[in-house]
Amino acid sequence: MAYYSIFPEIDSTIYSHPDRTLMNTGKDEILELVKERGTTNSRHYPSRILIKFKNEEVKSVISDTIGSTKFNDGTTKANLQLTTVQPQTLTTVLNIEAFAVSQSWHEGSGRYSNLPTSSNGVTWKFRDNSVTQSPWPTSSFQAGTTGSILTGSGLEKGGGSWYTGSGFNATQQFLNSDSLDIDMDVTSIVQKHSASLFAGDTYPTGVDNNGFIIKHPDSVEENTSSSFGEMQYFSVDTHTIYPPKLCFKWDDSKYDTTYANTASGKIKASGSLNVTLYRNKQEFNQNDVALLRIHVRDKYPTRTFSTTSNFLNVGYFQPTSYYSVRDAYTEEEVIPFDDNFTKLSADSEGMYFKLYMKGLQPERYYRILFKHKNDDGTTIYDDDYHFKVVR
Repeated sequence: MAYYSIFPEIDSTIYSHPDRTLMNTGKDEILELVKERGTTNSRHYPSRILIKFKNEEVKSVISDTIGSTKFNDGTTKANLQLTTVQPQTLTTVLNIEAFAVSQSWHEGSGRYSNLPTSSNGVTWKFRDNSVTQSPWPTSSFQAGTTGSILTGSGLEKGGGSWYTGSGFNATQQFLNSDSLDIDMDVTSIVQKHSASLFAGDTYPTGVDNNGFIIKHPDSVEENTSSSFGEMQYFSVDTHTIYPPKLCFKWDDSKYDTTYANTASGKIKASGSLNVTLYRNKQEFNQNDVALLRIHVRDKYPTRTFSTTSNFLNVGYFQPTSYYSVRDAYTEEEVIPFDDNFTKLSADSEGMYFKLYMKGLQPERYYRILFKHKNDDGTTIYDDDYHFKVVR
């Protein structure tokens, strides 16, 4: 099974605070959902996040890597993922939403700390800049879209426009003890984008890929009497290994039991095992697709009289076996053990899996782990299986 991640083309935070409705933050290292207290009043003003992935990369993943039929078969997933920076004073239960943006926008090169404030890209008021001044719509929205903010809330209208209705939104709820990383299933939105990219379909079957807008529900944004704290995330301009990503997950596993039940190949249903990784070049180009193989054998083989070595026999994990990838330095789980999407495959040569290096940060070392469930329980194999991704 497979994971493949792509990274944003552009992203930005837009602010409704009166001092920042014309402020562009396209090159900030941080994206944030925050309600800021007014400078001259006690209102709290919300922000929103805009993020977009390249059409060419979305199209390439779907057509060349996954396959359009597989992508639309109901099992493949696309998740929008952002890594939290430093959450503060959050409420017990928090909800966020993501929608398909209905109009194009320009990232700009501004930063929150710029003096004077930069307005050469997307802001709360304009989707391009304060010179061209293409405003976000605030009324008379095109069919199937909405935007702005409630009249009478005391907040300035603007802040993006997006599609509404089934298939155009995703949600995530955070409880008090949850990780605040964003991980939203946006498969239906990406399918709308792909229908436009591949077939030229128009609303409601397909829509142009103008990215995603992430925001709190209207009821939270329009309650200007209180704040919910700060939710901050690394942007595409971060100098860390945690930029946002669109993660595609699908089933490409094939477990052929024909080979796993022969005299020369046997499923290891119990007992201690030696597990080695081979075809590991130790260093892979970021464009490589690596097919890595696993050699499985009994640690204490039963003594038999034979004309061939026991070690030449092919051993197999049970079908309930998985791989995981971690950053070797930070121990960040880059690809988790996933019962649906990281299952190992099996053929005549033994166990194997594919790893798409394009979805990993280059110039980093990674470590592979294996999980095997058999009659003795669950065992994690972590034996210094390292590799590096290079540019």
